Amino acid sequence: SLLLLVFFFGHEPRSPSSLLAPLLKSFAGSDAGFFFPAKMVVMGVQLVVSLLVASIMQKMAPHFSFARWILCSGRLYRYRHPSEEELFALAGKQKPKGRRERRLNGVTENKPSSVPRDIDLQLESTPIRTVDALVLQYFLEYQWYVDFAVYSTFVYLFTEGYYCLVDPRKEANIGILWCLLTVFFSIKIFFMVMRHYFKSEEGGERSVCLSFAFFFLLIAMVVLVVRDDYLEFGLDAGLTNVYNNLEAFLKEQAGDWTIPVTKLSIKLSLVALCSFIGACLTFPGLRLAQTHLDALKLAADRPVIQLLLHASFLTPVIIVLLWVKPISRDLLLHAPMGKETVQIMSDTAYNSFRLWAIVVLCLLRLAVIHRHLQAYLNLAPRWVEQMKREAGRISVLEIQQRITRIYCYVTVVTLQYLGPIILTLHCTLLLKTLEKKAALEGGLCSHTKVPLPQTLPLPCFALKSPGEYSWGLYPAPAPVSPAVDTAPIIRAAPSTDTSGEDIQATVEQITGALGALGTVFTPLFYRGLLSFLTWWVAVCQIVSSLFGLYFHQYLAPS
Repeated sequence: SLLLLVFFFGHEPRSPSSLLAPLLKSFAGSDAGFFFPAKMVVMGVQLVVSLLVASIMQKMAPHFSFARWILCSGRLYRYRHPSEEELFALAGKQKPKGRRERRLNGVTENKPSSVPRDIDLQLESTPIRTVDALVLQYFLEYQWYVDFAVYSTFVYLFTEGYYCLVDPRKEANIGILWCLLTVFFSIKIFFMVMRHYFKSEEGGERSVCLSFAFFFLLIAMVVLVVRDDYLEFGLDAGLTNVYNNLEAFLKEQAGDWTIPVTKLSIKLSLVALCSFIGACLTFPGLRLAQTHLDALKLAADRPVIQLLLHASFLTPVIIVLLWVKPISRDLLLHAPMGKETVQIMSDTAYNSFRLWAIVVLCLLRLAVIHRHLQAYLNLAPRWVEQMKREAGRISVLEIQQRITRIYCYVTVVTLQYLGPIILTLHCTLLLKTLEKKAALEGGLCSHTKVPLPQTLPLPCFALKSPGEYSWGLYPAPAPVSPAVDTAPIIRAAPSTDTSGEDIQATVEQITGALGALGTVFTPLFYRGLLSFLTWWVAVCQIVSSLFGLYFHQYLAPS
């Protein structure tokens, strides 16, 4: 709420005598991190566009929705369950009599109506319409989440184009806020779906989630001890830099008070987060493997479609390899040509190539979404064919429930398919923007605004990874010197009122602490953390989807 108020009021709070007004004034005037620079205007162009996009998102939802278009564009066909009369007609029987007639005829048992399993049942298909989609489970959550991700991407594209014309240091990048919210909502959606599995009483979904959570916990512990010579996240350098900055900040604020956590505890917290993300991505990976196999069978006579399906399935593998230094950066920057090595591209060019590769791979997976969803919907006729090969009888209600359940679950399957794509894409956008925006501060990672060699035992420039992230479409602005970028803290005018002086002192103390804390997190930290999260999401998809391939090809048929 405080950050939003800073956006709206800027430098001119309306009630200077209150506690909030001096706080906003001092906070806006101080250098409180790179989210809100000191030169921020009252109602900037980005804020106006952001409010306009939020209004359009609300007003256009009943008329046009990208999420609704995915399901209701006419490209997906659902299968209707047969009525009781149709099933009994196929079985050569009439509809059972009512309870009164059954009692008059001496039939007292109340058994469910059943039909032979080998009846010649053919399901009727129909395109999914908007009216049909309204009854789907989690449809409203799915529509809001996907539409918000689309509008968030639009706001980010606008801010990137806007920064081509305006100095990035003059206004706060509001696209960062939209991307952060999208990442938060993605994790929330994953947790909602996983909670649905935990509440299920059928099958061992809860056990599967817990088993994979423990398995991903072990993988994360192994990955975090790998050196940057093999996995070039720069996470160790970022955590070290943040730890040193935080220790210096606490010593200045509280004297000799030592930091209560260590780098080991920070890594353990990160391992716990990785385990949670892996558990959330378990069933999306298993479902992706199933729909991939079924989609390949549907496109058996179309080799181009099969090639696209294989490429989209291998998307996480390519993303993982982009951060394996010996076979990605070293190979492109020092390509062996006989006895000599040739540099194909620079460090900055490779980082740009990495960003564009992830964006293109996400778009590729998005392009084949209808193939995967239709393959899932075709589980209904496949189950009917399997039922025909079995002996015995089956209740009418079970047939109707099994066919209806497949359709009602299609929104959850769509969330499981789109969620990793949206999370990966917006983590990549944040990786470019946060690392670049923080780098514009000019090499100042300390809250004292002193060059790092005089402040920290481990200088920031000694830890910095080669190159910086950019799209490569326009020249990047050069970093400014500390003297130019540093802005003094604006203090309120002295007041004769004693209570007013106390308020001003409190405000100055709070804003000073916020401004110092905002500089603890450096470009190294953002680069390392976001690179690792993007890479980890891809690893979770690889592990779960490969296990899904093995399960559906060898274990499920048996």
